Amino acid sequence: MKKVSIIIPVYKAEKYVAATVQSALDQTYKNFELLIIDDGSPDRSIEICRQFTDPRIKIIRQQNRGLPGARNTGIRHATGEYLTFLDADDLWLPEKLEKHVTHLENAPKVGVSFSRSAFIDENGQPLGIYQLPLLTGITPSLVLCRNPISNGSAAVMRKSVLEAIKFQDNLYGTVEDFYFDEHFRRSEDIECWIRISVQTNWLLEGIPEALTLYRVTSSGLSANLFEQLDSWEKVISKASSYAPELVDKWGTLARAYQLRYLARKAVSLQDGSMAVELVNGALSTNWRIIVYEPRRTLLTLVAAYLIFLLPQSLYKSIEAFALKKTGATQRRRITQDIITQDVITQDVVSI
Repeated sequence: MKKVSIIIPVYKAEKYVAATVQSALDQTYKNFELLIIDDGSPDRSIEICRQFTDPRIKIIRQQNRGLPGARNTGIRHATGEYLTFLDADDLWLPEKLEKHVTHLENAPKVGVSFSRSAFIDENGQPLGIYQLPLLTGITPSLVLCRNPISNGSAAVMRKSVLEAIKFQDNLYGTVEDFYFDEHFRRSEDIECWIRISVQTNWLLEGIPEALTLYRVTSSGLSANLFEQLDSWEKVISKASSYAPELVDKWGTLARAYQLRYLARKAVSLQDGSMAVELVNGALSTNWRIIVYEPRRTLLTLVAAYLIFLLPQSLYKSIEAFALKKTGATQRRRITQDIITQDVITQDVVSI
């Protein structure tokens, strides 16, 4: 059994980190090390982590360097052939590692295996909706435009993938190996996935189950949406330095998708005016998003204007009905995709 290094960056996560660590320890795949990176957390997070006595746990302390810096520290200390990141407020289902290791073992050209994700609320209760990215046929243009991995807790990868994209820099007084770019405190995931897709021959491929529980919290502020956009723009600027043809061809479409994504976040934050501004910006940036993804684009447009125009109580009733219908449709799709994958696997085994 190959060893997996689980890296949990911890900073101000005392409300959630115990459940996160427990979800890692509960994995059915047992050959792993659990690297908890104390990123200078000022609260009780690390005190809580120390209450776990599992010998596979190692706590590594550093001065605050942000999420990408904590991940880089974890990678440098990792001894596993496979690596994975679990954000300190997210959860995994028990079979997650086992299914990803099986996927990677059976698909030698796949460097990054990711799962779908189910949304949970601040109390860990399911919201009934999912992230359903495309699972196969992932090209650099798709990574640029749509970030199929979706969130930082969804992927399990070969360590050799990260070794293939590492670079050296001196940000803190000594030359170090970097994997995630610490110039980015936001959008660091997509920046890394773009480099993997452009600079290596490894495939990115997903499995249909929703094995990651992605927590939605109320701590985000609407003002941060434009900070996220600014960070994303800097990621695209960096990508244009090593993949100019890709960015020239797909850059405006990618920006339109990003604006639409931020519009949906504004809707979830109940900020109607910002949602309208962002979705209109998406359509004016590249109207083809309504051709390529008509349903999602129209739903975002309608939701933005409804929350902007309607009383909050009426909007919430409409939203609850729409989310219930969406969740049911998504669950049917996941079930069908799992059945299809099982049939394909059985056919391959029988050959």
